[in-house]
Amino acid sequence: MSNETSHHEWEQGIIHLMNLDGWNLQWCGEGTEHYDAIGKTPKGFDCVIEFKLRHKYYSSKVLEAYKYSKLMAVKDHLKFYYVFDSNGNYLYYLDELKLPTPSLISCKTTEKFTNREPMDKEVYMLSESQASIVNKY
Repeated sequence: MSNETSHHEWEQGIIHLMNLDGWNLQWCGEGTEHYDAIGKTPKGFDCVIEFKLRHKYYSSKVLEAYKYSKLMAVKDHLKFYYVFDSNGNYLYYLDELKLPTPSLISCKTTEKFTNREPMDKEVYMLSESQASIVNKY
């Protein structure tokens, strides 16, 4: 099983758990959308969610500026960013999030693009305290 396949299974598992908690989400992580789930919040509002799985813990959560702009372009939907790492999970409500000044970081290549050199990306470094919901292990 590839890392991408296991990542997709992880996303689908999180969506299943969120749906048990009153959400009504459908996974769409294989498509061309810039989010991994679309559906309804527990209060019935249309929403989209981008998921990020981190195998290591970092106190700041990285949100790519490019992903943020694509999410914010989705009209008439609430936008969320869900980060899961070895210390817990964090749900950010992007529509009302006060973003820090963007930073430039050098990102390693992913397994999908093994022949590429590291590249600089503009990112927002989000603090855990900015998350709407935090579940620590």
